[in-house]
Amino acid sequence: MRTYPTLPSPSDMPVGVALEHIPEEAGTRAAARAVLEGRKKGVLAILPFLGPAFIACVAYIDPGNYATNIQGGSAFGYNLLWVIVLANLMAMLLQTMSAKLGLATGHNLAELCRLQFRKPVVYAMWIVSEIGAMATDLAEFLGASLALNLLFGIPLLYATLITGVVTYLILLLERRGFRPLEAVITALVGVIAVCYVLETFFSRPDWGQVGFHAVVPWLGGTQSVLFSVGIIGATVMPHVIYLHSSLTQQRIIPRSEQEARRIFRWSIPDVVLAMGLAGLVNMAMLYMAAATFHAHGHSGVADITTAYQTLTPLLGGAASLVFAISLLASGLSSSTVGTMAGQVIMQGFVGFTIPIWVRRLVTMIPAVLVVVLGFNPTQSLVISQVVLSFVLPLPVITLVMFTHRRDVMGTLVNKPLTTWAASACSVVILGLNLWLLYSTFAPLFGWWLPMSTGITF
Repeated sequence: MRTYPTLPSPSDMPVGVALEHIPEEAGTRAAARAVLEGRKKGVLAILPFLGPAFIACVAYIDPGNYATNIQGGSAFGYNLLWVIVLANLMAMLLQTMSAKLGLATGHNLAELCRLQFRKPVVYAMWIVSEIGAMATDLAEFLGASLALNLLFGIPLLYATLITGVVTYLILLLERRGFRPLEAVITALVGVIAVCYVLETFFSRPDWGQVGFHAVVPWLGGTQSVLFSVGIIGATVMPHVIYLHSSLTQQRIIPRSEQEARRIFRWSIPDVVLAMGLAGLVNMAMLYMAAATFHAHGHSGVADITTAYQTLTPLLGGAASLVFAISLLASGLSSSTVGTMAGQVIMQGFVGFTIPIWVRRLVTMIPAVLVVVLGFNPTQSLVISQVVLSFVLPLPVITLVMFTHRRDVMGTLVNKPLTTWAASACSVVILGLNLWLLYSTFAPLFGWWLPMSTGITF
């Protein structure tokens, strides 16, 4: 549980000292302090508390989402929209808990694991988490590289190297404080959102089908289960569960438990707005594929390049261009956030970090290998999302364990309903993973499988 030392108020600090070193942080924290002390009210009072969730939400609209949503929408139409809605609700809950953990304890989730568990367990968790981070980087690098290839005709290998350089330059903004980086990431999220508003206009989805399948569950055969698990793996991201707790642990430091509760209440709109936006974008990806590809008999659109090429004759060149721009913004922003999360995972679990350029270089290797060896980039994206879904239970279970303990969380401990809901998320994730394993191996052993036509509840 966090200790609450008495901090000097802005009026007690020497004029210019904080602003000289970290103007963005000083300005944000001063504005937040004014809100907490009742000196600033109104709608704009929320602004100092916005930011962390918008960084985290990038991972929920990364290129892995494009791959799984496009394939799912082209193959099954609107049927898997409910999976996106479910995954997004789970994401809102888990990211809220992660933000609360960092605020209540002053530690991120990985650090708490190192403090609470034995070393062999911690190192095992670190290895599994790094595998998840590498799967994330694979998806993000390939997505941005594909976008550069589609937009400018740059060969994939060179596009991958350009992606590495650009994301490293974005990461350098962190030296100037958290606000410039938050601003760039939020701007890229805005680009993605605007692009999918345009794609919605171009594709003209059936809104009745969108509304029905967003709330009515549907179960299909093995392939639809694979895509459902992939969608959850692409939507609920393990690395940003770790990252979000680190973004809130020292951003606005509370002076008391009462103040921590107030900061947490202000952080909830941040999560709802950011994750809600990410959820709408994910739904737009799938219903665009359903309305454009599935509805016109193109149910076999299985990769991003084919989707780009097929959009032109169906919806026009502008739709293809907007699609590629959104993919580029997604790849660059999510790759940046993935590197940040990787640093948090390493520092938290094992207590040391490596230079950011080294991590950027090392995490490029899987993407470079995929390109050099000639693997299908989109299929690699889908597989990476399934890997993420299997890694996901680890941070979810530990997050639930810590946030329901009063000795760790203080008065910000979970309410029973929150713990039950988060536990249900864990059960859903584990259940889908077990079903995926069963449905994958069942044909080999002659086990029963449901018919592939699907069941609607």
